[in-house]
Amino acid sequence: MEILMAICLITGTFFTLMAALGVLRMPDIYMRTHAATKAGTFGIGMIVLAVALFFTDTAVTSRVVGIMLFFIMTTPAAA
Repeated sequence: MEILMAICLITGTFFTLMAALGVLRMPDIYMRTHAATKAGTFGIGMIVLAVALFFTDTAVTSRVVGIMLFFIMTTPAAA
């Protein structure tokens, strides 16, 4: 379980870093928002999934599902 949590955290951190670099490196505002929404949503989702794996409580897992649904529904619409 710890290895799976570490993989989720490393993957989430990598995609969040790539989203930040995409915002800095892209020339156009539309490309910047695209980089931030796609990679950022996946990165945050993986980090929150690692939190759900760490805390095996149903209350935490239900909050994680709510957070993931919120990000998936609102981030692309905001961009």
